[in-house]
Amino acid sequence: MAKKKVSKRWMQDHVNDPYVKLAQQHGYRARAAYKLLELLDAEALPLAGSVVVDLGAAPGSWSQVVRHRLLDAGGVLNGQIIALDRLPMDPIPDVTFIQGDFRDDDVLSQLEEQLGGDRVDLVISDMAPNLTGIKVADVAAMSHLHDLVLEFARNHLKPDGVLITKAFQGGGFTQVLEQFRQHFRRVVVRKPKASRDRSTETFLIARQWKDD
Repeated sequence: MAKKKVSKRWMQDHVNDPYVKLAQQHGYRARAAYKLLELLDAEALPLAGSVVVDLGAAPGSWSQVVRHRLLDAGGVLNGQIIALDRLPMDPIPDVTFIQGDFRDDDVLSQLEEQLGGDRVDLVISDMAPNLTGIKVADVAAMSHLHDLVLEFARNHLKPDGVLITKAFQGGGFTQVLEQFRQHFRRVVVRKPKASRDRSTETFLIARQWKDD
């Protein structure tokens, strides 16, 4: 019964959610688009000419946002977008999609081929593990995911590049924040208005990878 009540409440919130309605009006695949829009604006990140990698991209709303920001006045993409996900994703114009786990060698080889030797200006990740509700297990899963994202940034991000990734307030967050500060010269924590109030979701915006 409790699960049914939660599902009903979630559906009511979803139907009445202004960001869901905005996403439908503006053609974004998910309300999450407005989280990235807020983060980019808050940090005043210039994207023109950037090489951007979207980790865990499906269904594609973050790639859509980046594409819109990279279009010049003539509607031509000024930059490059590569999206990766283990799940399938419907095509987005100007976005190169690679399906697979970004830890796998064959996926990384495809990525390297697309990059053509270039490094990345911006890595974005809205990924989260499948949470169990068991605190110790969830903290460990999120910590592992952050390790993977940081390793990806180490291998692909430009020295002055930017990483935007999801995190969760609560157990283990202080350690995650410290971990990012060990690797980046500037780390900002932001919770966009588009994140639901009762969610512990937040985002880390990290700039300028430190020399190891």
